[in-house]
Amino acid sequence: MLKLILGNKAYSSWSMRGWLALKTSGLEFEELVVPLYDGGWDERREGDEFAPSSGKVPLLWHDDLVVWDSLAIIEYCADLTRRELFWPEDLGARAMARSMAAEMHSSFAALRRECPMNVRRDVPTPNLSRETIADINRILVLWAQARARHGSGGPFLFGAWSAADIMYAPVVTRFLTYSIPVPPFARQYMSDVLRHPHVAEWIDAAQDEPWVIEQYEGGQGTA
Repeated sequence: MLKLILGNKAYSSWSMRGWLALKTSGLEFEELVVPLYDGGWDERREGDEFAPSSGKVPLLWHDDLVVWDSLAIIEYCADLTRRELFWPEDLGARAMARSMAAEMHSSFAALRRECPMNVRRDVPTPNLSRETIADINRILVLWAQARARHGSGGPFLFGAWSAADIMYAPVVTRFLTYSIPVPPFARQYMSDVLRHPHVAEWIDAAQDEPWVIEQYEGGQGTA
């Protein structure tokens, strides 16, 4: 039995990545959404179920085996199923996709801080720092390079849906939420990601959540 523990779908970009990985795998799984930072959060994250990740989400239990961190969950799902569901078959494309996924995993702190994920918001473009603008420009360059070099086989970064798209899907929602201006090719890519059935399902589910985290409503945070 696979059980995925998630944070709020409205706010938790890392949870979204882990959930998209499970959906991409096609494996059946139970999901448990845990509201972040509510009155019971501190007590809940100290329980045995959260111990392996030190209280962080997402967290995947597979019987007695546990995997935490979104990128590790992607790799575990690839091991359980077929790696071509997650990574391009071409060696050069696969190397680039892995590099882009890793950069998303470790970088773009300014964008995370100034434009926290909130798929229920739609606001005018805020005044962004030079650091955040640099993050946005770097992401757009990566998207352009992937599409130009390896995207001819479909609408996503490497043609077919892949782990790279999973890692950048929450960036797509951020760009939409904060009305970030992007070139036409990026608008088309964002539209295709948002139409992906798994992404659409996640966003739809987030609209019905009862929880509100004020720090993410005001534009501050790193969800």
